[in-house]
Amino acid sequence: MSEVDTSSYYVEFDKDRAIRYRNKLYYRFLHWPIWIFVFFIAPGPLTFTLFESGLNTQILLWLIIVVVGTGSAGLWGFLPGVEPAPYIIRFTEDRPNPIYRRICYTTAWGEIIAFALLNIAGLSWAAITGEWRLQQMYEIGYFPIAGTVWCIGAVGLLPRVKRSTKNEGHERRYFYGSVWAVTIAQSTLGLLWKLLPQTQITDAVKLIVFLGILVLVGQLSRWGMLPRTRPIVPGELAVLD
Repeated sequence: MSEVDTSSYYVEFDKDRAIRYRNKLYYRFLHWPIWIFVFFIAPGPLTFTLFESGLNTQILLWLIIVVVGTGSAGLWGFLPGVEPAPYIIRFTEDRPNPIYRRICYTTAWGEIIAFALLNIAGLSWAAITGEWRLQQMYEIGYFPIAGTVWCIGAVGLLPRVKRSTKNEGHERRYFYGSVWAVTIAQSTLGLLWKLLPQTQITDAVKLIVFLGILVLVGQLSRWGMLPRTRPIVPGELAVLD
């Protein structure tokens, strides 16, 4: 049995978790938009253009490709959460991690890290110099950063994308904690961008708020106080989600 993470205030026991043998249709359908979003924002500079200038033909075409691709993968059961049946394991067993899960979570990891680092860099530059160079940073830095993470994931060195699902009960909390932190920080930054004027002082405020949210939400996730961030102690059959 794996050692319980003592940094977390809350722990789940897999023997107490309900076991699903089939995923309900609404459950599968609600997971599909998540992966549409993940693959839609994968080309970061294109996503930056969307938020800066709005929808254009190129972005719309990419969205159609993503919707058709993820929809087809979901129908065949090759999309996490969209499978007809959940992937049931024992957390102590050394089972192969399906390739579609590794691809999906690797893609998401690249975006999480790239978006966070680039926004920190862009805000820092603006706060110091008074100039915004975020678009140029995305154009130059996004694919090197995300691509590096994707390569690391391709060889199975990231949480949830390893060749085995043995430590899934702990690895999933790193993933969801990162998703919560970056998503909340990005959304708050977008709101501040609309509400505050563009000055060096307000840019510094945006940077402090962005970093503060990453730290705060990261700590809450570490304590297991956010959804899907509690360590799951192995023992009985459990369901991956």
